[in-house]
Formats: sequence, C-alpha cells, structure tokens
Amino acid sequence: MTNGTSQTPALATTIKPTDLRGILQYVPRFQGQIFVIAFDGSIVADENFSNLLVDIAVLRSLGIKVVLVHGIGKQIKELAELRDEPISDVYGSGATDASTLSLAIRASSRVSHVVLEGLAQNNLKGVITNSVRALPVGIIRGLDHQFTGKVERIDKEFLGSLINGAVVPVVSPLAFGPDGRSLRVNSDLLAAELAEALHATKVIYLTPQAGLIINGELRPQISVEVLRKQLADAPDQIAELSRSKALNAVRAIDNGTPRVHIVDGRLFDSLLNEIFSNEGVGTLIYGNDYQQIRKATRRDVRFIYSLTRAAVKREELVPRTQQAIEKNIDQFYVYEIDENIIACVTLIFYPNHPQLAEIGSLYVLPFYHNRGIGKKMVEYACLMAKERGAARIVALSTHSFGFFTNVLGFTETDKSALPESRLKSYEDSGRNAKVLTRALV
Repeated sequence: MTNGTSQTPALATTIKPTDLRGILQYVPRFQGQIFVIAFDGSIVADENFSNLLVDIAVLRSLGIKVVLVHGIGKQIKELAELRDEPISDVYGSGATDASTLSLAIRASSRVSHVVLEGLAQNNLKGVITNSVRALPVGIIRGLDHQFTGKVERIDKEFLGSLINGAVVPVVSPLAFGPDGRSLRVNSDLLAAELAEALHATKVIYLTPQAGLIINGELRPQISVEVLRKQLADAPDQIAELSRSKALNAVRAIDNGTPRVHIVDGRLFDSLLNEIFSNEGVGTLIYGNDYQQIRKATRRDVRFIYSLTRAAVKREELVPRTQQAIEKNIDQFYVYEIDENIIACVTLIFYPNHPQLAEIGSLYVLPFYHNRGIGKKMVEYACLMAKERGAARIVALSTHSFGFFTNVLGFTETDKSALPESRLKSYEDSGRNAKVLTRALV
C-alpha cells in the first residue's frame, strides 16, 4: 500500500498487516469506531509521515473514523532558533508568554497545512476547526501561565457532523478563549479530551520513541492501574518524552476511553501494525473495565452449578457436576453484582499448545441480558489469555455462535483448529458445535 522509504534497517518492521486477509479479521470490531490519532511535531517532520497518512487512508477505507491532533514542539523550537527569540515553554504545558504564543500560531499554521496537504494527496477531505474552547490556566503555585489554556468545551456536534460526512478533522494545539483569542494547549492533553468528548475507543500517540519506556525498557502493554501507581511512586523512571503521554493516557482511560496506544511514528507501517496485528509494535495501555470480574474460588462451586443448570437443561452448555466444577475451578471466572454471581466463563489452556486458549461455559442470567456482560466476560478472558502468551482463542457453540461472530469478531473455522486431545472430546460429545476462532489483539 505504501512505497518503501530510505529509513535504516533498524527502523524496519517485520509484520506486514497490509496483507488484506490479516486486516479483515479485525474490521468487524473496529468498523464505525472513532480513533483519535495524535502526532508529535517531530513525527510530522519525519520522512515516514507520508506513509502514516497512507495508513490513515487505509483506516478510513475500512470504515474507521479518525480525528487527527498534531503537536508543534519541534517546529516551535526551530522557529525560535531561526528568529533568535526565547520561548517560555515548548510543549504547551507550562507558561506561554505573548512571544511564544505568536511563534506557536505560526508553527501550528504550517504544521496543519502539511497535514492537509498529505490528506489531499490521499484523496481524503480534511478541515482545520475552531471547535475547541478553552479558559486560561491562570496562576498555579504563584506562576502566571498567561496564554496557556485548559479545555473548557469541545463542540462535539460539529466534529461529529464532519466525521459522519467523511471529513477528517485536524485539530491543532491552539484553542480559543471566551473572547475568541488563541490559547496554547498541550496536544497530548487535547487528544485525551477529544477522545472523551467523542466517545472514541482509542487514542493513538505517534512519537519518536518505541513506546512507553520505563526504566529503560519498552513496556508492550500495561494496565492503567499499574501505570497510575508508577506515576505516583516513581515518575522519573518513565522516559521524559513518554511522561506526558503516560499522564494523559491515565486521564483518557479514567474518562472512558478503553485503550491508549503509544507507537513509534518513524516506523514504516507502525500504525497498521499496532492496530491490526497480535503483537503490536508499541505500547498498549488498557483500562480495567472488569472490576466486577474475578477468578472463581471453591466457595463459588455451588453457585456456578446453580447458575448454569438451566442452560445445561436447554443443551446450551455441556453438563457438569458440582464435582467436575470444583475439580476445574481454576478455569472459571465469575461476574458479581452486589456479591451475587450472575455470569461465568471458563478459560482453558493446552500444555502442548501454549499459543492457543479456549473459552467455554459462557453464561449470563437472562435478567442481565443485553447489558454487555457476556461481551465483557469474553473480552476479559481474551485479555487474560493474551497475558499468558496465547495468540489465538477458540470457542465452541451450538446456540450462541452468532453472538461470537457478529459481536465479538470471531470467525467460523473447522474442527482441525482444535488440539488432538480436545478434538477427541469434541467428537465424542456428538454436539456438533461450531468451532469459532479469533486472533488475540
């Protein structure tokens, strides 16, 4: 989809998600969703930026909606050096004096134009908006932040109309105060605020680093709670260039955005690799949507047996005695509301097939149907499977295969996908269940 660049081999990736078959398995889960994609100013200036815009065109062609946010850190520094003017703050998080604001307006105008040029070259419509309203930060700990702003309101109806009209909004790190004058806003923060307002499912920060670097090491994935603790206890262990994104990733997830990615924007195909491959190439920061899900204990055996008995009678689930449940209780996860178990699922691993896991015994009490609990249970099981090294998950279903394929992005396959030991029990059961599979993202 893109031509090669002159980048060094060290910046080359090996996964090729541009294989259409590889991409299509993810499309049902992402179609119609909004991704907020934030570029550092240095990424806009990088030779790989044109390839990133081609990747964005691919996302749009697959029905994924995007909003672009750009920074200007590199450009404002270069402009200040060229004009021999001091700047009070580079990234829009400290104080912005009048001279720095003037440079920021010039730098932002140029970067926004470069982004629009790139969109035009890929036959995408784009528009720069004044949809972000802000108030001055004011005086903090005795320091007057002058022309630095904090987001007050985002015109989400206006942005939504652009997005639904196949227009890509381009949002610069400048907002507008009550008097209509410009205020500088940090682009990392702005991306998080936009994601909240637009109910985006992802924020993707494209940076000149491999991802979130902690103690000199790349973290491929980290939960928001672990990251929150890291920021509270030892923020200096987070690489300086990553710190702002870490802070705003926590902010975004706390405000309802499920996933935040930090990706090296200099890598060819990095954006598509992060979204459309199992391994990814950067860092995934994920929220804990699963506070009510826990691992089952022996005390839960009787409740799980009672919970699933009706489904067993309807032949929706395989029969299990209380003894069988107790023997395999370490495979069960349960969902609690007010300390009452209302759903369960099993997660099974095969010693000779460490990259494969199986979901089973998924059941939600009828009263709680259509509340997203079944989906949440499966997604949690997938997350646990991936954390334990699985790359693919399977499910067997006689009644609910439409739920797995239409809602959860599973695809039907044949029984040869099962390990030999599982295949024997599958055939012995005589249930002729459909075999469904999904790659773990």
